[in-house]
Amino acid sequence: MTVDSAREEAPVPDISPVMQQLAAYCAAAPDAPLPDVVEEKVRHHVLDTIAAMVSGAHLFPGTQAISYVTSQGGTVEASVPGTGLVTTATNAALAGGMLAHADETDDSHAASLTHPGCAVVPAALAMAQRCGSSGAELLRAVALGYDVGCRMTLALHAYDFRDAGHSTHSFGPMFGSAVAAGALARLGDRGVRHLLSYTAQQASGVACWMRDPDHVEKAFDFGGMPARNGVAAATMVQHGFTGVEDVFSGQRNFFLAYDESGRIGRPPVPERLLEGLGETFEIMNTNIKRWSVGSPIQAPLDGLFALVHEEGLRADHVTRLDVRVAHHGAVTVNDRDMANICLQHLCALMLVDRNVTFVSAHDQERMADPAVLDVRGRVHLHGDDEMTAAMPSRQAFLDLELRDGRRRRVHVDAVRGTFDNPMTRAEVDAKCFDLMAPVLGDDRARELCDAVWAMDGTTEVSSLRRLWKD
Repeated sequence: MTVDSAREEAPVPDISPVMQQLAAYCAAAPDAPLPDVVEEKVRHHVLDTIAAMVSGAHLFPGTQAISYVTSQGGTVEASVPGTGLVTTATNAALAGGMLAHADETDDSHAASLTHPGCAVVPAALAMAQRCGSSGAELLRAVALGYDVGCRMTLALHAYDFRDAGHSTHSFGPMFGSAVAAGALARLGDRGVRHLLSYTAQQASGVACWMRDPDHVEKAFDFGGMPARNGVAAATMVQHGFTGVEDVFSGQRNFFLAYDESGRIGRPPVPERLLEGLGETFEIMNTNIKRWSVGSPIQAPLDGLFALVHEEGLRADHVTRLDVRVAHHGAVTVNDRDMANICLQHLCALMLVDRNVTFVSAHDQERMADPAVLDVRGRVHLHGDDEMTAAMPSRQAFLDLELRDGRRRRVHVDAVRGTFDNPMTRAEVDAKCFDLMAPVLGDDRARELCDAVWAMDGTTEVSSLRRLWKD
């Protein structure tokens, strides 16, 4: 009897219902058609993330990721959108994840406190190329990644978990990336169980990313590390690594290790991994950013854009603008040195230019523009208790004092692109084309957008490489 056959015949220990059902669902996902409305939403997020990767390839976190991964070499398995880099699937996932969050343009899931796309999509793209997967398989794997990744931090009580110092933005997307990659590797039920154990061993992340001045570590924490670790777990199990059958139950399990109830008051709820699985698709509850800026700035820009274009508001009309957002959001975007995450600067830019584009949001020189600085001096940011408690999150109050003595108050409660005020296909297409055309040129950017919209008919995902290569 060989070692491998002995392992196959060895009795399997007790496995919890949560693990049994979750592993079976993940293993079946590549062959389970999605509802039409869900498949369409997945296309939105795949294109949005590819566009973030292409544009991110020319930002500092992206160039750092590309140069690092290039220095590592590796077996030719996958290419990274926006680059000429071809490397191992694991390294491609690392670079792709960092490119996808090199900017503030990738998607977000408010309830779970995660940015699923910047990890799950690069991981799935890399693994799909390694495995020769079809476009339909990729779309199903991405949907699965959002479902499991978002549910993971919900099971850990996302906001409490963050307040304990953990990075929800690393934990959830790591499990999402792993199951997406594992689905494309077609690991089967037992392989998925081992995959989840290897992912749990790599699960990490500390919320100190908020102090990163250059966005490099943040890009690693949000996108690069979760994508890399998820693909690494999948490829190791695909290679034949065996592991713990149920990391979510029994002695010294994952949820016991990260039980913060002693400090915060609520133990994890593993059963949340199964709640609504197959019926509620979390990608439908995930937000796409209309503006390529920090999330807390989305609502203020929505409100100002409406005032500028619907009421003819101009910069010289405004004597004072008070912006009220959630306390943690205010901390993130208050008077930052980076143009695309400085609320005061971007609000002033909107009033001066009557719009904020990807180019203008990243133009550091505009932060010294006298016309913008003049208006910026009238913009005042406040953390607000009501906005902190508000759901959906990312709401904002704008209070304007006008030169003619009038006052205007605007409450933006549903940011454009959020799940309760979603962008249309045309709006997503326009945003993504704007991000990619400066890098790829108009013709290839247009062809790539069209190819993603038709991805369910793509025989092999690797056929897209020629379109996204810089």
